[in-house]
Amino acid sequence: MSQGRIATGIAGTIAALVMAAAAQAEPNRLSVLAGGEIVGEAAISTHGDRVEIDYRVSNNGRGPKVKEEVTLGPDGLPVEWTVRGTSTFGSEIDEAFAWRDGIATWRSQADEGRVRAASAPLYVVNDGSPWALELYVRKLLEDPDRRIDVLPGGALRLEALGDEVLGEGEQAVTGSVYRLNGLNLDPAYVMLDAEGRLFADFTAKSVTVRAGYERHEATLKQLAADLETERVRELQQALAHRFDRPVQFRNVRVFDPVAARTGPPVSVVVYDDEVVMVSPDADPIPGAVVVDGEGGTLVPGLHDMHSHSGLTTGLYYLAAGVTSVRDMGNDNDVLLPLKRRIDSGELPGPRIVPAGFIEGRSPHSARNGVIPETVEEALEAVRWYARHGYRQVKLYNSMNPEWVPAIAAEAHRLGLGVSGHVPAFTSPDEMILAGYDDIAHINQLMLGWLIEPGEDTRTPLRLTAMARAAGLDLDGAKVRRTVELMREHGVAQDTTAVILERLMLSRAREIPPGAVDYLEHLPIGYQRYRKRTYVPLEAEGQDAEYRKAFETLLGTLRLLHESGIRLLPGTDDRTGFTVHRELELYVMAGIPAGEALRLATLGCETYFGRDHLLGTIERGKLADFFLVEGDPAADIRAIKRIRMVVKGGTIYYPSEIYRALDIEPFAAPPPVTVPEDARAAAGG
Repeated sequence: MSQGRIATGIAGTIAALVMAAAAQAEPNRLSVLAGGEIVGEAAISTHGDRVEIDYRVSNNGRGPKVKEEVTLGPDGLPVEWTVRGTSTFGSEIDEAFAWRDGIATWRSQADEGRVRAASAPLYVVNDGSPWALELYVRKLLEDPDRRIDVLPGGALRLEALGDEVLGEGEQAVTGSVYRLNGLNLDPAYVMLDAEGRLFADFTAKSVTVRAGYERHEATLKQLAADLETERVRELQQALAHRFDRPVQFRNVRVFDPVAARTGPPVSVVVYDDEVVMVSPDADPIPGAVVVDGEGGTLVPGLHDMHSHSGLTTGLYYLAAGVTSVRDMGNDNDVLLPLKRRIDSGELPGPRIVPAGFIEGRSPHSARNGVIPETVEEALEAVRWYARHGYRQVKLYNSMNPEWVPAIAAEAHRLGLGVSGHVPAFTSPDEMILAGYDDIAHINQLMLGWLIEPGEDTRTPLRLTAMARAAGLDLDGAKVRRTVELMREHGVAQDTTAVILERLMLSRAREIPPGAVDYLEHLPIGYQRYRKRTYVPLEAEGQDAEYRKAFETLLGTLRLLHESGIRLLPGTDDRTGFTVHRELELYVMAGIPAGEALRLATLGCETYFGRDHLLGTIERGKLADFFLVEGDPAADIRAIKRIRMVVKGGTIYYPSEIYRALDIEPFAAPPPVTVPEDARAAAGG
């Protein structure tokens, strides 16, 4: 712990924070940081009861650009609040809240409403800047329970975590640190200064901090990592169940990925981390922990072949039956310790197969992994990743395509695979010939058939150009040539169709089609964030064009599968809910449910070369599987109602995980009989 962390004395700061709604003539300027570089800023100006915020971010070719105007009432709560500008992917924002004459009204991309309110309610902004966090924390500090019901729904909760000192001498600032719960899937970490102004909004991956204190980015990231690690470690202790004896799963059927179908009733016995018996259903084993599957199906653990792991992603994945992921780009200093802690059982999460991120230098660079300045530096990055146990390298948009053959050759020499985006100003065909083993994202493949020479896919064009797929002929020569090259060179496709569905088909004030089965179970801030239009719909007919284009995307999945191209189900998300939808999209594309499940289980383990250990439920293999009602080989949606998950012999109940994360559960746990003399194993 660094100086002043988790210190006492919070109570003494509350009065100062509440009084801090007074005017400041000088703006509070914040820098948005990514990978040690400034990628945006927020200027917050307060004049009496008026607050004006100018918030602009440009990172990886995208970012919000908004202006807010807020009028505060006598109690410090907004009575007017407008947000105008563009969202991360360029769609228009025109949000407004007002309270007057006992009526609160609001409109946003997500919703609109009108309710009676005797006093101004605390409105949760949908497209605002980090300044909103300052407001929420100040108001929660006034509440004795640190909990406030908010508009348009849900509640926020606050935990005071102590003080942190940043800087030295006259530049030293003592900030009060808080954990804000109830907004999104993960809590927000917020630091306010002694005057109650926002000093930092920070996570283990990203930091917004007061201008002049950018050099403390690493300190703030580490602070967030320490606080989140402590929280998640406590959750693991409460939610992971291990026993000192065999665990018998009775009255279950087992999905067999080899046959792509579900078999007859059996009994499956797990001891420690291994499956030790699969036999015709039998009587309970004396002294064992007995799980009654009530006729449900055991399915080998699912995979997300395009994840970006974090401290809390593990719980979301496990609750969804995802026991293995391929991490496709991360902060190397974060990922390796996280993987070790998960492998040891200290923290919850799936097995992580890391791919090392290598980007090229440009104004559009993603600030992640390694950004080499020369081809030799790129080759050294490959060697570093090989020495640290990475399975692949992932190349990104700004990579110099002339370097790729050398990078691929070095990776292959060291036993690493090569994946990634198709670098700007080149094509999938060229990258296949240069040595790619799989292509990341179905749109990165399809752009090779859609864009014109000279168009820059480092920008949001790599998403918006997908509308052109509405007129794409999948029998055309360009398409057939690429598919044939993939088949000839054994190149796989990391699909992430679900993220393209989200981007292309999400519409303001509607539940996205891929989220209808889960969104209303989640925190209000996340629900509202998802009810938006991500792509600009400026011209007549663009809505229909995107919808037709997505049908072409599904047709591309079908074409690849029928052509013998290996599909790797990935999401570019982090919840597990989208893994379920990815497989549902496979079925919508015409792939049978049993085959879709095979691709997401044994197929991924075969790709990793681990199919001798994982991918099926049979004696001698590691115990990674989950229990569902019904038969997902007959109805793929059955995987959305998971009753129990086993990863390496450790048992998790999704209902327990979801309650701990402020999410409404989807299915009840099965009946479990635990002998009186059974003892939980260490960490269980």
